[in-house]
Amino acid sequence: MSLLCRMDALGFRLTSLSYICLIECLGSVGRTLEADAIFQEMKFSGFKPRVRAYNVLLRVFLRKGLSRLAGKVLDEMNENRVERNKETYELLVEYSVRAGRLEDTWFLIGEMKREGFSLNSNVYSKIIGLYRDNGLWKKAIDLMREMRETGVPLDRRVYNSIIDTLGKSGELNEAVQVFQNMQREGINPDIVTWNSLIRWHCKAGDVSKALEFFTKMQEQGLYPDPKIFVTIISRLGEEDGVIIISPSQFVMQGLCEQTVKVLQLMEAEGIEPNLIMLNLLINAFSIAGRHLEALSVFHHIKDNGISPDVVTYSTVMKACIRARQFDQVIKIYKEMESVGCTPDRKAREMLQSASMVLEQGHVPATIGESNRKVCYDVRNVTSTKWKFKFNMDTSHLGSTGAVGD
Repeated sequence: MSLLCRMDALGFRLTSLSYICLIECLGSVGRTLEADAIFQEMKFSGFKPRVRAYNVLLRVFLRKGLSRLAGKVLDEMNENRVERNKETYELLVEYSVRAGRLEDTWFLIGEMKREGFSLNSNVYSKIIGLYRDNGLWKKAIDLMREMRETGVPLDRRVYNSIIDTLGKSGELNEAVQVFQNMQREGINPDIVTWNSLIRWHCKAGDVSKALEFFTKMQEQGLYPDPKIFVTIISRLGEEDGVIIISPSQFVMQGLCEQTVKVLQLMEAEGIEPNLIMLNLLINAFSIAGRHLEALSVFHHIKDNGISPDVVTYSTVMKACIRARQFDQVIKIYKEMESVGCTPDRKAREMLQSASMVLEQGHVPATIGESNRKVCYDVRNVTSTKWKFKFNMDTSHLGSTGAVGD
């Protein structure tokens, strides 16, 4: 307002376009009240707002979720007989979708069609997103058919919305089919497309398919989103796997191998695994019954200057509990306390369980434990730190197919 006063003192007079630009700029930085004040000043200066000015102010209010003030703008438009245009409806639809108001969105779409305004791909993609959030994947498919019938081109944004909707609803076969149709029509998938396919296949437990999409994405030269790695590793950490170890090579079959491969890919892309990912790797080894491998990752974390958190310690303790290495559980718990990491309820329960077993004076050995002679070093190595080297007596493995040197 001070700027307007100085301009007025110098004899400058703003045009209606200048007022609109000023309102839009203030609104874009969240200065809503000042934008409204400029709008009122515009009217006080004798300018009669038209639909463009109302739309700018409407966008300012809706962006901040001020539906009551936005309603007053619409009321004023009606009083001044300013007709809503296509942009007005699109602003209202976007707000309704963002607010999750399904019925309001349907009403606005119906009103747009009655007024003769056609929907563009941007509006369609937003509506599909709302259907996704409400689990209405069949309506999303119907909307895609409507677009084809009305001649609205299906762009990448629409395809991404459809794929994400189908994936979230568990309709993975349909999602893959839409993905294939997208490619047949010459639309190249982007990182959002691959993210959806990988995420929802992981969610459904089809990790192998998720990794297949991950590989194809890399083949197309797309730079992986770090969130993709977290998604895959999170799922791998929840699954079980079978590990076979040879005298000089760490050969992993199943999901633990895939987890390490993902970490190797991260390193190749220059993405340093964070503590969350390493915790998930520890958990993957724990579930697979490989407490020594879990401990190797634990030591790697500390050797690289990363401070383990309560999740790290608890996950390693769980791995040792499963391996019936109860003395290790107590050592890890004491280390956690000594570094100032507050144990959580699970850690205290595992400590209590381990202490009770040790007090009984006997600890049953795990299968083949007496034959195992393992030394581990996660920094061993060849070209990557995410390769493990083990030495062990494999006589108890029988004809499992362990690979030799």
